[in-house]
Amino acid sequence: MTHPHARELGDFLRARRGRLHPYDVGLEPGGRPKVTGLRREEIALLAGLSTDYYQRMEQGRDVRPSDDVLDALATALGLDDEERRHLFTLAHAARRPSRAPVDRGPEVVPYSTRRLLRVMHTPAVVLGRHLDLLAWNAAAEALLGAPGDLPPDRLNMLLLLFDDELTGGRTCPDWERQALDYIGMMRAAVATDPTHPRATAIVGELSIRSAEFRRLWARHDVRASVSGTKTFRSPAVGDLTLEWSTYPLPGRPGPFLLVFTAEPDSADADRLHLLGSLQATRAAARSDRP
Repeated sequence: MTHPHARELGDFLRARRGRLHPYDVGLEPGGRPKVTGLRREEIALLAGLSTDYYQRMEQGRDVRPSDDVLDALATALGLDDEERRHLFTLAHAARRPSRAPVDRGPEVVPYSTRRLLRVMHTPAVVLGRHLDLLAWNAAAEALLGAPGDLPPDRLNMLLLLFDDELTGGRTCPDWERQALDYIGMMRAAVATDPTHPRATAIVGELSIRSAEFRRLWARHDVRASVSGTKTFRSPAVGDLTLEWSTYPLPGRPGPFLLVFTAEPDSADADRLHLLGSLQATRAAARSDRP
């Protein structure tokens, strides 16, 4: 049976080879068949490997590349620091027995973290290793809607992002960039446990019902911890652009805090404050009902 990490490693290598062009590595493109990316023998030559050895790596067969070989491959493929770490993570895991124990216990949000969420005035959520939405504060509910209205197994950022009914036809100007960030984080999680049932269920469902997801997932982009900006379109206050960052929680790897912030004293900060005030007014009105 193919080791799951070896299979993931082979897929990653193939995707990275496919994005390169001959001129990226100083090769002449003339006389080449109409194929995507470099040939296996070209990557093998650049890395100082035999073509057969490299081909077996792409096929997910039982090979155990040394760190020197991985370094050479990372250089030949032009990997950035995060992709290089991903390559080493997969290869090192593939050296271990496929039945090595993994931690698949339930993800728990500590009480101290929930208390922190309550006192934060900026939108913040806790996401699990597979992007399940585990906890959120009132400011996040004002910005993102009421996630508690959905069944627990649907509270997942990837499932929500690819749900046309919830995203309003995906009119967000940076939708694909955000999708790639979340997919990259899922890739990083899959690298630690490729056969985890939750990851398998989410990726399997989206692969069946979304051609967009299949296209973006096939890129094998990876993100370990990301930050960026996102524009939200709120019917109540108009467009607002927020910065977002991720912060791992103390303890074993898994859940992390995702926080949205606005530039101080900006129009976006004013809109975010107004959004929170409107949410508080609605909540107070609901509590006053008999």
